Amino acid sequence: MSAVVLSGKDMAAELAQRQAARAAALCQAGVRPTLAVIMVGEDPASAVYVRNKERACARIGIDSRTFRLPEDTDQETLHRQIDDLNVDPAVHGILVQLPLPGHLNESAALLRVSAAKDVDGFHVVNSGRLFQGAPAVRPCTAQAILYMLKQAQVPLSGANAVVVGRSNIVGKPTAMLLMQENCTVTVCHSRTRDLAAFTRQADILVAAVGHPRLITEEMVKPGAAVIDVGINRVEGKLCGDVDYDAVLPIAGYITPVPGGVGPMTVAMLMENTLEAACRA
Repeated sequence: MSAVVLSGKDMAAELAQRQAARAAALCQAGVRPTLAVIMVGEDPASAVYVRNKERACARIGIDSRTFRLPEDTDQETLHRQIDDLNVDPAVHGILVQLPLPGHLNESAALLRVSAAKDVDGFHVVNSGRLFQGAPAVRPCTAQAILYMLKQAQVPLSGANAVVVGRSNIVGKPTAMLLMQENCTVTVCHSRTRDLAAFTRQADILVAAVGHPRLITEEMVKPGAAVIDVGINRVEGKLCGDVDYDAVLPIAGYITPVPGGVGPMTVAMLMENTLEAACRA
């Protein structure tokens, strides 16, 4: 029996209808939800992501402002742009598109964004509140993973969850959110010995390392929910961190690449922007 395929594209489209209604209600109340995106340089992948965000905003009625800065922009200029948006009352959410060019300090730029307008959930204030289990802006991909699991009614409380990857953007916040749902969480990474020994015990397996088809059928527990966050290009085609075709007959649930976590991550960015507009 094949796994249930969790289509992030379909879930995002369904959620967009409710988001559009919220955006319209805010506009009627005199608040036009607005997202500002800062992009430095011309990274092709970043350009695609930014276009996807602009389209998502247009679909649900969020104003989108994109500020494209040249590749050689210095830290001070980037910070001035962020400061201008921080004090602009018409802007509710600010996103600094990553990665930044190598000469720029990403941590300093993310810290410069007002915590109240940090719709990516990367500011240390929001990270700290997430760690404490307090209300906070949640990182979009981690939030998307949890949303998809809940929509599929995957049992969370008491489940063994394994997160492969320990990045500040995906791995760590995903582990935090799963723990808050009473999962027993193991975080694996590049120094983990015998990775398969851990993944085979997972009721919920999240792959987020950027390694094409790392997770094979021998590494998956039958019936597990397998969430693939990886986006890799191999021989001109996109694939995830999971060997999708091989794992499909074994898993209970699985997300495809493309069309899985990616669209839901953008949908969660829209959700965080609407929440910021409501707070404003």
